[in-house]
Amino acid sequence: MKRTVIPIAAAPSFAATSTVVTASGLQTPPPLSLYIHWPWCVKKCPYCDFNSHEAKGDIPEAAYIAAVIADLEAALPQIWGRRIGTVFIGGGTPSLISGAGMDALLTGIRTRLAWVPEAEITMEANPGTVEVEKFAAFRAAGINRVSLGIQSFDADKLKALGRIHDGDEARRAIKIALRHFDNVNIDLMYALPEQTLAQAQEDFRTAIAFGTQHLSAYHLTMEPNTAFHQNPPPLPDDDLSADMQDMVEEALATAGFEHYETSAFAKPRMQSRHNLNYWTFGDYLGIGAGAHGKISNHAEIVREMRHKHPRAYLEGAAKGEFVQERRIVEAADLPGEFMMNTLRLTEGFPSALFAERTGLPLSRLQSELLIAQREGLLEVTIDHIKPTLRGQRYLNQLLSLFLKD
Repeated sequence: MKRTVIPIAAAPSFAATSTVVTASGLQTPPPLSLYIHWPWCVKKCPYCDFNSHEAKGDIPEAAYIAAVIADLEAALPQIWGRRIGTVFIGGGTPSLISGAGMDALLTGIRTRLAWVPEAEITMEANPGTVEVEKFAAFRAAGINRVSLGIQSFDADKLKALGRIHDGDEARRAIKIALRHFDNVNIDLMYALPEQTLAQAQEDFRTAIAFGTQHLSAYHLTMEPNTAFHQNPPPLPDDDLSADMQDMVEEALATAGFEHYETSAFAKPRMQSRHNLNYWTFGDYLGIGAGAHGKISNHAEIVREMRHKHPRAYLEGAAKGEFVQERRIVEAADLPGEFMMNTLRLTEGFPSALFAERTGLPLSRLQSELLIAQREGLLEVTIDHIKPTLRGQRYLNQLLSLFLKD
């Protein structure tokens, strides 16, 4: 059904329609996911600003997995009675974990948490030869979705990005992943150093040909505290980058992918359930070094971060201390945090979701919604809010309307 844009003069008044029955305003907690961080990788990529550390010598796998399980046990009182809908093991390079280690990790979680039937369990993986040879063991341990950090199939571009695999290893990894998993995501990047439109087009044409169900397309950015930020490589200009983005969207739409989030494309009903929970402002418990979490209860909404460096995390675990930072999210910050997530979705969100996930009435956003609509950035109806195509293109401008100064 086509959604009609409501003119500014007729914009609905979003008064509170539900009774606040808890101190936080939340009548029921949102869906809950589990994020597990594996902090080690073989080599730190020059564009990476994640909490990843090059492995120097042997990785203390058994000690780290034991610490993660202890971290989970310490956090259980925060989530009593709630079931996990999705699990995501990120990094770093989680595919460095041994098959036996992955089995011990997931078994330890299963014995301590209730999961929904057919929970989505995703692991990030590097296309390197050693890692992909363990895919059968990962599948047997319970992983049912894998996300491959391909980034490019071009040898020169992979070298410029500091990746440890080449194009042939990338192709081989995808083929092996598809033999073991029904749900495979490919991560690709564009606007790479000295990349032409034809080269970017060839990367996406190659990825599409494998027939995977999900593809994430990221514009290379120069993040602070990265090697690329300190010494930027020669990059495509803004016009060429925009042409690449248009090419990506058109090529994937033609191949049957739905563009459902800023950087995510999926075949019908194959969206990342874990990431959708983030983008709809759901809850997630984060365990492992540097992991972030957001947990809601009847009194408050809390954000946590674990000790960041693996050594500090393991030292804290020995004392039963895992959380480095913990803060209650103030009511004034909730609208911005909610919109930072939900407006990444190309279809936006049901209007009622704001109150359901923040405990606040949507009337709190009345003026901002009117401004965003007037500027052509949002489409607002009585029951739904979504970014326009212009809003998707100028997402930072749109989000700035909702962020507290």
